[in-house]
This record gives sequence, structure tokens and C-alpha cells, in this order.
Amino acid sequence: MSDYKFTKDWFSWAPPIWKQVFEQMPRRKHFLEIGSFEGRSTVWLVENALEDGGEIVCVDTWQGGEEHVRQGLNMNYAEQNFDHNMRVLKDNFQDRWVNKIKEKSVDALVGFYTEGSRFDFIYIDGSHIAADVITDACLAWPLLNPGGVMVFDDYRWGEPIPETHKPKMAVDAFVGIFQEQLYVVNSGYQMIIQKREA
Repeated sequence: MSDYKFTKDWFSWAPPIWKQVFEQMPRRKHFLEIGSFEGRSTVWLVENALEDGGEIVCVDTWQGGEEHVRQGLNMNYAEQNFDHNMRVLKDNFQDRWVNKIKEKSVDALVGFYTEGSRFDFIYIDGSHIAADVITDACLAWPLLNPGGVMVFDDYRWGEPIPETHKPKMAVDAFVGIFQEQLYVVNSGYQMIIQKREA
């Protein structure tokens, strides 16, 4: 990891759980990440989960969300670090591809649906506003292959802000509405669900 440039670590606690999840997945060729920041989770996914010949699509505006504004983070620098980290990653994993898409998640997801794109794994970690989270989830769900896994980050986020500005309300609503189509794999700090095969 010495060649990568990261200023924040909001991810290193997740891999032990993720490794167990990936062992149960039927396919690991097509990944989608909504919200990439500096690419720490992207790097881990490519190095540890994506199969050879596979691709991860990273969607982000690199404008930052409310939490980034509160922390005064420089999103231009975050994007520069992402680009650097993807170059390092490409040098080490030339048979696993990263596709960077710089646009709003809604626009990207509608485009994927129109194109007929499908994914084995979808990580939702973009805007944390509940209305945005449920929009991302509902647009992403038809794109997830049967047996595929969707992860919602910061499900139990403890920020002292209104509940409508956190993911949990949206995730609970989504899981309740789509409960006949999914299994809950893990309900900790992240919510991890798997799409039923039939």
C-alpha cells in the first residue's frame, strides 16, 4: 500500500466481513461503487475480490457531500488521490479494470439501466441524505444480478444530525419494501443484503 495516497481511513475495519460475503457470491466480475472518494475501498475490491477480467465502475462527482463540507475536505485533492491510486492499481492489476465515471449517481444509474448493464456487487456510499440513498438503492436494485450483493455504508452512522440526513431511514425502508427479493446478510455498521436467486 506504500505507493497509494490516502488521507482518510473510513474502510479498514470492513474487509473481515466483506471477505466472508465474497466467499458466498456466485460471480465476481462486474462491480459498481457509488461514491469513491480517494479509492480506498476500490483498491481493496480490485486487489481482493474482483476476478481476473473483471471491471469495477466508480461513480462520483468528487464535489463532496454534507459531511465532507462540515469537515472542510478538499475534494479536488481527493479526486487527484483517486486518480493517482487508480494508476498505481493499474500497474499492479492489468487484467482487472477500473472505469471512472464523474457524474451524479442518478444520471449514471439511469444510463446503466438503459444500456442493460448488470453487476454482481454494488456498494452504495454516495450522498448520505436519506432521500438520495433510497433513490440510489431503487435505481441500482434492477442492475444487481440474482445472487449479487449490495452494501450500504454508514447504516448505523452516529452523527448528531437529523435522521433524514443519514442513510438508516432509507435503508430500512428499502429493505422492508424489497424484503421478498433479498436476504439480509449482515446488519452492523453497514447493511449488507443479497438478492435472491429466484
